[in-house]
Amino acid sequence: MNILVLQHIKIEDPGYIKDLMLADNFKLTTIELDEGDKIPKDLSQFDAMFCMGGPMDTYMEDKYPWLIEEKKKIKEFVVDLEKPYLGFCLGCQLLGEVIGGKVVKSKPAEIGIMDINLSINRKEDQLFNQFPDKIKSLQWHSYEVQGIESNKDVTLIGSSPVTKYQIFKYKNHAYGIQFHIEIKDTTVKEWGCVPEYKKALEDQLGSDALLKFDNAAKANMIDMNNYSKTLYKNFKKILDTK
Repeated sequence: MNILVLQHIKIEDPGYIKDLMLADNFKLTTIELDEGDKIPKDLSQFDAMFCMGGPMDTYMEDKYPWLIEEKKKIKEFVVDLEKPYLGFCLGCQLLGEVIGGKVVKSKPAEIGIMDINLSINRKEDQLFNQFPDKIKSLQWHSYEVQGIESNKDVTLIGSSPVTKYQIFKYKNHAYGIQFHIEIKDTTVKEWGCVPEYKKALEDQLGSDALLKFDNAAKANMIDMNNYSKTLYKNFKKILDTK
């Protein structure tokens, strides 16, 4: 399998899921958009697209002009080619925008280990049918997707008290996941070194929040990694049908 990975900062890669893909000898073609890499013209050569998080927001096209081309390529891959897509955090928001939604500031921001409530729709879903009613998740976002209710091809799968579209899918091949199911035990400390992430964390939880956040993540790491394994196992089944 040849997977196209769109990254917006080097330390935000597919994490635990990347380790699982490499163990299965998947080919990963990684595009570091923030470093000037260009997305390949021929997207048909890829079996799936992963779009990761990043410190920028979807509206920042003036500061990050490559976002314009990225949105076009995501739309081509998801809407035109109808190929499998997983978008995490910023990648979730980009998917929401290209299928007609809007990305707005969360009130409040969600940062920490928090609950995701999965809807009854998950029971018929290819990726999430083996997930329980409620899971713990790592949240680190200040924006969210809204306004996709009118799109008949969108299914809501998971929500939190603040963010309605924590998990949604477009048709049966493209998923937006607002939280970070892909985390590893090094994630919080690494991301805490990114100025934008550190500021958001401290604004929300105080100047001593990083250590507490890291400890909370590690306390839930086994369960969260098991959710990654389940997601990946089911994602491979989707790839096998394409």
